[in-house]
Amino acid sequence: MKFILGTKVNMTQVFEDNGRVTTGTLISAGPMKVTQIRNMTKDKYEAVQVGFGEKKSKNVSKAVLGHLKKSATLNADVLGKEGKSFRYIQEFRVANPTAVVGDVIDVSVFSEGDIITVTGISKGKGFQGVVKRHGFHGGPRSHGQKHSEREPGSIGSTGPQRVFKGTRMAGRMGGERIVVSNLKVVKIDKENNQILVSGAIPGHRGTLVEIVSK
Repeated sequence: MKFILGTKVNMTQVFEDNGRVTTGTLISAGPMKVTQIRNMTKDKYEAVQVGFGEKKSKNVSKAVLGHLKKSATLNADVLGKEGKSFRYIQEFRVANPTAVVGDVIDVSVFSEGDIITVTGISKGKGFQGVVKRHGFHGGPRSHGQKHSEREPGSIGSTGPQRVFKGTRMAGRMGGERIVVSNLKVVKIDKENNQILVSGAIPGHRGTLVEIVSK
């Protein structure tokens, strides 16, 4: 299984040789360093733990720094930068992992044309009404109606004397984990650690995303 962490840069479009335009999202992906290997004997599951991004070591807890030093991946530096630690530490479930602690993973693990799945946190939109949150049509615009264009309307019968769980109403919108499947790798820039994928992915610019391909 191929996997990498990255941050969303922006959306763009590229033109193919036949003149066809492809809309895609540019992602700054990797490099990552393997910080730990989970196994069935000790951890009861198999996974590869990686560190991505950089952060000042003084802003990282001693527990995390101790874990990284114990795994021999952080000797007062992160990927060659002194005084830096990893901003993100994440695990990928991998059966029979072949990676070892200290390995560096970059965009070269992917190839153009790979079908991938991208996971990220969607934009937070705060408290929203039912028209924006659920696509309600609102009330009628006919004569005699007042201030009802974006109202939810009835929320159920009066018999139970309560609101049923799961009733679609106004509330907080966004900020959820979204998985987008069947995206394609359009281009790979190994020198700048960037990857262009087809279509849109969740989140704003700078959002952490997971890229996985079988």
